[in-house]
Amino acid sequence: MIRDWRAALAPLAAAVVAVAGAGSVAGCGTRLPSSAFSSAATDGAGPAVDGVTADTVKVGMIDSITSPVGTDAFSGPGYGAQAFFKALDAAGGVNGRKIIVDQCDDSGSGLGNEQCAHQLIDSDKVFAFAGNSILDYAAAGYVNSRGVPDIGGEPITNAYDQYQHLYSIYGSDEPRNGSVGWNGRLYGSTEVYAYFKQRFGAHVAAVVSYNQSDSVRYAQYVASGLRAEGYTVVDEQLDFALPNFAAAASDMKAHGVQIVFDAIDTSGNGRLCAAIDQSGLNLIAKVTTTQSWDQTVRTTYADAPHCRNALFATGSDRNYEDTQYPAVAAFRAAMAKYFPDRQDKLSAWELEGWASAQWLTDAIASCGNAVTRACVERFMNQPQSYDAHGLLIPASFTVTPPAATTRACLDVVRWQDSANSGAGGWVTQVPDMNTNCFTVPVISYAP
Repeated sequence: MIRDWRAALAPLAAAVVAVAGAGSVAGCGTRLPSSAFSSAATDGAGPAVDGVTADTVKVGMIDSITSPVGTDAFSGPGYGAQAFFKALDAAGGVNGRKIIVDQCDDSGSGLGNEQCAHQLIDSDKVFAFAGNSILDYAAAGYVNSRGVPDIGGEPITNAYDQYQHLYSIYGSDEPRNGSVGWNGRLYGSTEVYAYFKQRFGAHVAAVVSYNQSDSVRYAQYVASGLRAEGYTVVDEQLDFALPNFAAAASDMKAHGVQIVFDAIDTSGNGRLCAAIDQSGLNLIAKVTTTQSWDQTVRTTYADAPHCRNALFATGSDRNYEDTQYPAVAAFRAAMAKYFPDRQDKLSAWELEGWASAQWLTDAIASCGNAVTRACVERFMNQPQSYDAHGLLIPASFTVTPPAATTRACLDVVRWQDSANSGAGGWVTQVPDMNTNCFTVPVISYAP
């Protein structure tokens, strides 16, 4: 099922549109310096058909790095994927082939995205994509029409629910035959809300949104999931231009709110938490999404020490702090080696970028010497689930019509200032994400 951390990105996308204006970021997508983001060609050989030579495979990457919300909002998956490919090449590549990474920054605009896609496919002849993190995937239809596999991308828009050659990092059970979801509806499950109800006995929840259509739509989806789990829901809507966080916090306290979910951006969450602390509201949990599961919490929530230490994130990834798992340890070692300046910006999305690159690499490896897109997609569409060597809750692309209930698992982490010898960090709250599972209702929502 499509889980709610995917849908939670809509409010951030809406905030970008509100700031920049739809399609207002003009000009060509920014090409990043080769010294920072590309591997050098190994032998000066000419371009290969479909990006494959006897010695190399060329992989494209589109990330909305210089978007209006800043360079860190969507850059994480690209760093993680590059770290994997750099470590892979240092170890000899995949079946003797080195990976050449060709990354393009689309600046967060649809026009820039189309220009990046045409450059990478038409001119640079990339074989496939990995590590994509795209705010406005305007070129998704074109990528699909050219049959270029996009492996393990972040499903920020509905493109990964629509096209057969696009493979979300979370898997999919939808047809992806040109239309979105099932008869125009997407489906989510309620395991996040079930966890907090069963773990803490929470039964009064607030959902905070902006008075903006995407934010309201997602907040309504969260509220319906909470009600399906038996919660009393308090709706708090903020004016996008002049949000009164203090009034919302005061109202939540008056209603006895125990847990807070939101459909607002990261900056707004920091201000909301500060208002919650100032109001004296003592929460069981303030729940955020996978995108905000990062190392910048101490600065983002600097004015909210109590709320900060009640901050939870949920997702389908291993905690990037849990280096007892070999795949997590390999990720951390490669990030420290190739991107040492990212240590205070590590994130779950960087780990997902690494998993994306791992997924494509395993698909290529399955082809032996005869590397083709058809072979890669056979690997992606196999009925067996894939877990990126233990990094992901197993996912697949087996089409399965929605049912009334589903069995769903999740990882849960909590920020604690005392972790990492007082430096702060995310502490895993469950014995194992693959056994932290719930049989829960399935709810539908509009794309």
